[in-house]
Amino acid sequence: MIRGSHPLLAALVERWRPETHTFVLPVGEVTVTLEDVVHIFGLPIDGEPVSGWTDSSSDFVQSQSMAIFGRQPVLSRNSKSYIKLGWVRSVRDEEPLDTEESIRRYVRCQIFCLLGSTLFTDKSTAYAHAKYLPLLREYLPVAYLPLSAAVRIRNKYIPHVCVRKTQHSSA
Repeated sequence: MIRGSHPLLAALVERWRPETHTFVLPVGEVTVTLEDVVHIFGLPIDGEPVSGWTDSSSDFVQSQSMAIFGRQPVLSRNSKSYIKLGWVRSVRDEEPLDTEESIRRYVRCQIFCLLGSTLFTDKSTAYAHAKYLPLLREYLPVAYLPLSAAVRIRNKYIPHVCVRKTQHSSA
């Protein structure tokens, strides 16, 4: 969620038309495009599409969660292939960010939450499908992302690492 922008978000919600998937503004109808997503998240869109078969068995979900989050997941009671986003957020918030692996887990949790709550939401918005877990196993180091994305990730997800202290001299 974008913090500090409640009035802006409330105005956009009022202007959203779910039947056409557009915002109705005084200048006309506007929709969110793939190019907008590229600029907002700074993610590259070229390459192979993400598709394929996914194992949704309980064993698969447990093993993937251990590999990605380092813990056993809290699953939906109705469907064992959905992971509770509140649990993922608590895992993320408990990460000490003192090692490279801890930072990777933090970023994986954040990406999983974005996938489940922003990009591919279901009607509950409280759970995300486990099919996204394999996508988080291996991801490119920040050095391989476009510079704007690398700066956004650095500033948003690991701010204590990049705080630069400067001394102001009085002239």
